[in-house]
Amino acid sequence: MRKLRFLGAAQEVTGSCYLLENAGKKILLDCGIHQGGDAVERITKEQFKFYPHSIDAVIISHAHLDHSGLLPKLVHEGYKGPIYCTYGTQHLLKILLEDAVSIYLRDLDHENTRRSRAGKKTLHEEYNLDDVLATLRLCQGLDYEKPQIILEHLTLTFHDAGHILGSSIVELQIRDDADEKTLVFSGDLGNPDASLMRPLSYVDNADVVLMESTYGDRDHRCLSDTLDEFRVILKQAELDGGNILIPAFAVGRTQELLFHLGQLYHEGLLEHWHVFLDSPMGKAVTDVYSHYIQQLDNDDVALIRAQHGDSLASFLPNLTICESSEESMAINNIKKGAIIIAGSGMCTGGRIRHHFKHRLWLSNTHIIFVGFQANGTLGRILVDGVKHVKMFGQQIIVKAQIHTLGGFSAHAGQRDLLQWAAHFKNQPRFYLVHGEVKTIEILCDALATKHHIQAEIPAQMSTIIF
Repeated sequence: MRKLRFLGAAQEVTGSCYLLENAGKKILLDCGIHQGGDAVERITKEQFKFYPHSIDAVIISHAHLDHSGLLPKLVHEGYKGPIYCTYGTQHLLKILLEDAVSIYLRDLDHENTRRSRAGKKTLHEEYNLDDVLATLRLCQGLDYEKPQIILEHLTLTFHDAGHILGSSIVELQIRDDADEKTLVFSGDLGNPDASLMRPLSYVDNADVVLMESTYGDRDHRCLSDTLDEFRVILKQAELDGGNILIPAFAVGRTQELLFHLGQLYHEGLLEHWHVFLDSPMGKAVTDVYSHYIQQLDNDDVALIRAQHGDSLASFLPNLTICESSEESMAINNIKKGAIIIAGSGMCTGGRIRHHFKHRLWLSNTHIIFVGFQANGTLGRILVDGVKHVKMFGQQIIVKAQIHTLGGFSAHAGQRDLLQWAAHFKNQPRFYLVHGEVKTIEILCDALATKHHIQAEIPAQMSTIIF
């Protein structure tokens, strides 16, 4: 008898975490943090629903923090087993987890200073840099499409999910004394229309499927239409004599933006613009993408190499990368003609918030959202049309022009999810995860109507037996 417990990203978008039990072993699928709120608040609220030292193995679908961000806390609380992921994910985890702990410890220090001044009890560290380094030592990289026995009754195969570098669909062949079952966890499935990543893989057979549903209620605009809309925004912002702010996660979205801006540059459309990548982590990740360029889309790689070798950064000649805080602050002096890419993608932290402070109240500022904005994040609030926001202790009026470009999404849209689900040759049990409730319900109805797939919507902390 096998049990699967839904501990996170069940009827919600972030905090991916599922606990598999089989033959006396416990395997964790993803160990993600919930997004929204500041770093200290997020970490303090997260409590494991199991004993970390009781887990025998961890499998990470990809490096985004909502799938991996609690790994150091897991290690801090006693986990000492292997962490399986692809090589690309292993490389990216070093960047993301070291950045996350830096932000967390800085914010914790500030919070404890405030508490001490107020005579309140200070907060203890939930994890630290030593835990991050220990986490990275536990990581074991695997290739795509190469089955690996990771426990006596468990064989793991990673398939390319086409979402970000190293992203994977997790296939587990699970044996017990009676029979063998196959569990497939989609992770985050990629948008086939997106650039740089190779198309997502399809799996033929499974007994149980966990499928993400982030965009299960709609399709994205096609990429060509999105790029046309981007060109229109560029022209309007130039006429307005303003600047463009693009909140973007350092992993995946930033690299795709650099690629498309490089294309626009070579079309001659960025003559009056200068692009700033204001993200040390974005720079580090871009270097990793260049290192693993052989794993990217063949046609896009050929285009990059035709211009400037193997470097994404050099594909965009008018790019300036800002690593120091002084370089970042210097951007504030630019009155017009700046395209500023900075994290975080949902505006929950990072340098983008400082750029908002300086430009959100200017009507000639254009803000372009190029990815999903989860409930409760500053990005979602701005997309929903708020007129004032409180940042850095002060109220700021929102006069900037807000744009959303859905075609840049790194997630599969509804049509792509339906196609991926329909590819299974048998009739597995489907469970829809990693989506907001209304979105999941729409996808559930579409699966039933178009492919006669009766999917279920698991609740948080629910358990299935298969």
